[in-house]
Amino acid sequence: MNTQVASVSTVGHDLLDRELVELASSVRTEIARGLSSDAAAIEPHVASRPVRERARRLAEQALDSRAAERVVSGEPPLHRAREELSARLALDMLFGMGVLQLFIDDPLVENVDVNGFERAFVTYADGRKELVGPVACSDEDLIATIRTAAGRFGLSERRFDAAQPELDLRLPDGSRLSAVMSVTDRPVVDIRRHRLADLELSSLVELGALDGDLASFLAAAVRAKRNILVSGSMNTGKTTLLRALAAEIPGEERIVTIEQALELGLDRQPERHPDCVAMEARLANTEGTGAIGMAQLVRRSLRMNASRVIVGEVLGDEIIPMLNAMSQGRSGSMGTIHADSSAGVFRRIAAYAVQAQERLPLEATNLLIAGAIHFVVHLESSAGTSGRRVRHIASVREVVDAEGQLVVSNEIWRPDAGGRAVRGAPMTERSIVALSEAGYSARAGWR
Repeated sequence: MNTQVASVSTVGHDLLDRELVELASSVRTEIARGLSSDAAAIEPHVASRPVRERARRLAEQALDSRAAERVVSGEPPLHRAREELSARLALDMLFGMGVLQLFIDDPLVENVDVNGFERAFVTYADGRKELVGPVACSDEDLIATIRTAAGRFGLSERRFDAAQPELDLRLPDGSRLSAVMSVTDRPVVDIRRHRLADLELSSLVELGALDGDLASFLAAAVRAKRNILVSGSMNTGKTTLLRALAAEIPGEERIVTIEQALELGLDRQPERHPDCVAMEARLANTEGTGAIGMAQLVRRSLRMNASRVIVGEVLGDEIIPMLNAMSQGRSGSMGTIHADSSAGVFRRIAAYAVQAQERLPLEATNLLIAGAIHFVVHLESSAGTSGRRVRHIASVREVVDAEGQLVVSNEIWRPDAGGRAVRGAPMTERSIVALSEAGYSARAGWR
């Protein structure tokens, strides 16, 4: 029996039902029993190829045994594709994320949203969204799968139980997993796959996210060590753009990335970023101690001889130390933030700052913004000609100064009638000089 399966798209979702998942679960139990002498070796990060091959043979034997039982009882044999998929699922239950691993491994899948074990929605890169079969045998089984992942992946072991019902985690392939339990009627799991994990600005030009002129501008801004904040709503490609911007950082520079849950993955690209340290916030332990928040990690990065500090996503009180880092010699630093427009970024920063420990008033926050951020790059998504959502840069705003309760800025790239960024207001002389020295012709072409 050949158990090689390319992807769940190849097999077909119509084959994925509860009976199949339960069969795979029972096969998984038999495999684990057969590997009982190698219990420690079945951890996915240490399992050797011989162990995996042995597990595959055990899966084939278990399914052959079941096939013989069906013949004796007069039942029709399993469809070949179902038999192959059940073997694949059994191995994924042992070494990976179970049924969810099928979608994680599928290059066409972009997001997986699970509302209870039997209701999973899969969104594809072309915009299609499908309700697929169960991703576990029960809600308890789904929770057990996520709990195992919480213990296996990440820089430190994380809990997922009634006392700690939230989980954010980077999976081995770089996908981001978010899960909640107890605060919802059923366990909820969301997986966001990063199909574009290693790319450059030129790649985004090919994808239609921006034009060549804007790509040259952004590349020069990175080389000129301008501080950049990438904004946008959910699923507009902020992390993808941040990776592309980071690709322009010279290899000799030391980068420190700071995230709530590891996602950027720059440290996994040693050929592009040989001197990169990734730091991840840590939750408190069962005694309520040991928590290390984003703000603390940003402050720590200032003592790590970093050329640039990159904050994966600004969500709260880390905004103050991040702005301080940008204005205290960490030029060329970057981050992302949720906002509905490039101008709205300043309001969002002010809201975070007033809630932070420092309780900064608006005027002080605006002065800090003016001294720290050079450019805000805003992303949006819109319906393309094929009907699928297309992510693109809509606006680039240059921070000029602060006057009381206002941040003074120029929208140097503004949205055209189709919402895509085109050249707008001219830049200040300060930016023109910096970008020109970085190889970009910044004096010609502006209105």
